[in-house]
Amino acid sequence: MESAAKKEERKVEYSELIYDLIFVYIIGRNNSLLHDVGGGFVSLGTFIAYVLCTLAVIQIWNFTTFYINMYGRNGLRDHIFMFVNMYLLYFVAEGTRVHWQAYHGQYHFAWAAILINIGVQYLIESRNHKNGSYDKEIITHMMTVLFGEAAIVLAAVPVYELTGAELAPLAIMFGIFVTMIIGRKNRNSTVDFAHLSERAMLYVVFTFGEMIIAISSYFEGEISLNTVYFSLMAFLIVGGLFLSYGTLYDSILDREMQTSGMGYMLIHVFLIFALNNITAALEFMHSEEVELMPKTIFLIASFLIYYVFLFLTGRYAKLKCRPSKAFCIKMLVGAVGFVLIMLICRNIMWLNIAVTVVCVFAVYLVMYRIGKVSKNNMVSKK
Repeated sequence: MESAAKKEERKVEYSELIYDLIFVYIIGRNNSLLHDVGGGFVSLGTFIAYVLCTLAVIQIWNFTTFYINMYGRNGLRDHIFMFVNMYLLYFVAEGTRVHWQAYHGQYHFAWAAILINIGVQYLIESRNHKNGSYDKEIITHMMTVLFGEAAIVLAAVPVYELTGAELAPLAIMFGIFVTMIIGRKNRNSTVDFAHLSERAMLYVVFTFGEMIIAISSYFEGEISLNTVYFSLMAFLIVGGLFLSYGTLYDSILDREMQTSGMGYMLIHVFLIFALNNITAALEFMHSEEVELMPKTIFLIASFLIYYVFLFLTGRYAKLKCRPSKAFCIKMLVGAVGFVLIMLICRNIMWLNIAVTVVCVFAVYLVMYRIGKVSKNNMVSKK
């Protein structure tokens, strides 16, 4: 059996950055689904469509990034497959609409074609590895995920036409759970974690870019004390969220860790999903069309999801930085306090947003102190 030898560190290529740009566009398309507010909040059907579309697109990015990390050579073949997927993603984006039913077939055919495209790349790569080798095994596993999910996505079209039932949730869950199983089976396998974590960081940065655009609505209208206050608070929230993730990436994450990387990427599926939700939640909080209670609950839930998955990355932290049970209990108590204050103060918007800022920077301060400990340890070793 081949040993998973440590590979030369892979640099993020320009082609990968170009590929990410299409996802910047799709982030906006997915978030636009939540702009259709009626009856005080987004309808349940539209919200479910938003969740499914967001997870499907992040999952596509995840599958592509993992393949490039393991077997990409930045050659002509890789570029052709990548640009084919970029082209297909336009059809996915075009089908991302409030009235998605009319684009159901287009969306699913494009989605399935993208999964098959990535699966074929693994199939071609399998010829370079012997049966029984580590790489052959992981390639077989990934083809199972990709072709299996593609089959469910394709089956969703006739099933929807005949019965009205939607198989998209099953396809996404299949991809998530089978990937989790593969990750556990191959937990001792290694990827270029420095490259993988950098790719995930760049996607997070692009997602924050969409959030920066979204809070521009806080700056609209005549300049007044109210406008300055709320725009400043919104800006500080985005800044604090970004600083927490940036500190994690720069100072806490063990980028030299030997890992399969699948768990880390899966965490980022939900972390990026949470950031998309926060973007929409901040827009909701500034909109009078959205009822106070549902948008407050949505904001709270979005922040909690973000921080839960941010702290779950602690399993990939440097040894001295990994969270203890006492730390987790303190964070849990803080989260309960945040929820209670937000609900109690929901009618006092100026206080509500101030509490959010305080909590965001309190978490950042915690992350900063952990990161500082890590840097001091590195200095002392030198």
